[in-house]
Amino acid sequence: MRAEDLRRTRTNVRANVRNVPGPCAHWNDEDADFIREVLDLVGDKWSVLIIGTLADHPVRYSDLADAIPGISQRMLTLTLKHLQRTGLVSRTSYPEVPPRVEYALTELGRSLLSTVLALAAWSADHHGEIRRHQTEYDSADET
Repeated sequence: MRAEDLRRTRTNVRANVRNVPGPCAHWNDEDADFIREVLDLVGDKWSVLIIGTLADHPVRYSDLADAIPGISQRMLTLTLKHLQRTGLVSRTSYPEVPPRVEYALTELGRSLLSTVLALAAWSADHHGEIRRHQTEYDSADET
């Protein structure tokens, strides 16, 4: 199948999805693709933790790494670059020895902050219940 035919087939799939009632029916192909792209970025666990960590003030790279358990240097760097590219985080480099780099939420990033913090709070509030369901499901799946 040629690339052009494949793209046409994918587009027709979206057109068929819009015929079914639901939230996706409200957006055209371009909007739906962009929404999915943004949700992939801000729904990522590292993005949520970085945005939450930057909530109060600019933070140095090394302090970000220390504040987010389990994040590798590579993943921190990649996620910060993605957040910068999207305009959610700014990077300020100071010409000092040793060099100092700080990251901060932009206005756009701050506009997302309450949603990210609400998601994190919901997760913490329902941690026990979710774990219980996971355990029950895993136990039932083994039998």
